[in-house]
Amino acid sequence: MTYDEVIHFLYHSLPVFHREGKKAYKPGLDNIVSLCAQLNNPQHSFKSLHIAGTNGKGSSSHFIASILQEHGFKVGLYTSPHLKSFTERIKINGIEVSKAWISSFVSDKKNIIQEVSPSFFEWTVAMAFCYFKEQQVDWAIIETGLGGRLDSTNIIKPMGCLITNIGYDHQDILGNSLEEIAYEKAGIIKQGIPVTISEYQPEISNIFLEKANNDHAPIQFAKEDIKLLQVSSGQTLDLILESIHFGEFNIESPYLGTYQINNLMGVLAWCGQLHSMGIIDLNKEKIAMGIKNSRINTQLKGRYEIISNEPKIIADTAHNESGIRLLMDQIKKELKGKLWIILGMVADKDLDLVLQILPQNAHYIFCESNNPRSLKASNLLSITQKNGLMGTVIEDVNEAIAFVKSKMAQDDIMLVTGSTYLVAEIDEIS
Repeated sequence: MTYDEVIHFLYHSLPVFHREGKKAYKPGLDNIVSLCAQLNNPQHSFKSLHIAGTNGKGSSSHFIASILQEHGFKVGLYTSPHLKSFTERIKINGIEVSKAWISSFVSDKKNIIQEVSPSFFEWTVAMAFCYFKEQQVDWAIIETGLGGRLDSTNIIKPMGCLITNIGYDHQDILGNSLEEIAYEKAGIIKQGIPVTISEYQPEISNIFLEKANNDHAPIQFAKEDIKLLQVSSGQTLDLILESIHFGEFNIESPYLGTYQINNLMGVLAWCGQLHSMGIIDLNKEKIAMGIKNSRINTQLKGRYEIISNEPKIIADTAHNESGIRLLMDQIKKELKGKLWIILGMVADKDLDLVLQILPQNAHYIFCESNNPRSLKASNLLSITQKNGLMGTVIEDVNEAIAFVKSKMAQDDIMLVTGSTYLVAEIDEIS
């Protein structure tokens, strides 16, 4: 099969969560265990690090991958979903898996797919494991999809775990309270394996502490190791931090979102934990260089991405209450003129939580992505009007961007947000 035929086969033969939502989700680990057994358990052939959380796990995964690259390691990186191409999900040292390898692998293993009947996510996880085994990576950074406890990635035996933060997202699967969601995320904590928690949230900290104590897993909250001394931003986000293990850090991040501060503190604390326990020998200067070169090394896109400075156009994949809240906090600090928000969301999100955060004095354009889960722009307009937000419908995001450009004044800001799938369709993000 050609690559296009393979992708068509996977999308149309397997339950695909990012297109179908909850009905594509297969709870439990039996399927992925069976699938990997058929593939000779590739997940046991490389050292791994496991990352979960509501927001920030993608950025943190890319930061740590870049840091390990700067140390000379061959680093596999598995993340989801992708923006432009399926191959973005599986990388080694920032280079995406080739379409030829995908085609060959799926063609050769099609009988296993038909025998096990995995979900799309289960299959892509197993495929990443096989690729990392074949390519003999030194380390693999594995990001969870949903939750953690029953996530398909949770069959690895990592050398360390990181949990970024807990917020409201995927409540239909993970639970309707922060405690329930935290319980699911804490499921990646394993017997004797050290874990770092990026953000201290007092109302749920005991859930992580209890799980870690039961599993005799060394646990730390980032704030116990890292102190933030100074923040400034221009072309980069510049931080001065103090680490118990490494001393004072001067960090230069190419990702400007101030929400990255918590992610960076978590990653740096995790580096300290892994280094102090002898799991990875890490160098202070190479850690800083890994963060500075993270965009070059890993090609992460869509995180407070400035598409244009004149006029100011920002794209961000924030899509839940906590992500949108942090994004709005930063926009408000930068805004001098009018704020234009191009908004598109998927239908299974808790819109009420998000809409309470969005400013009523912004100018809204409602869009929809080319995804079956996308909320129709006209329905989004109707819902937002009930919450006091006014705007108009332009279904295509690129047409919406062109329209707003024609209306913007010099001090205005255009923000495109609400859905990874909407941001993925922006032409300017290649």
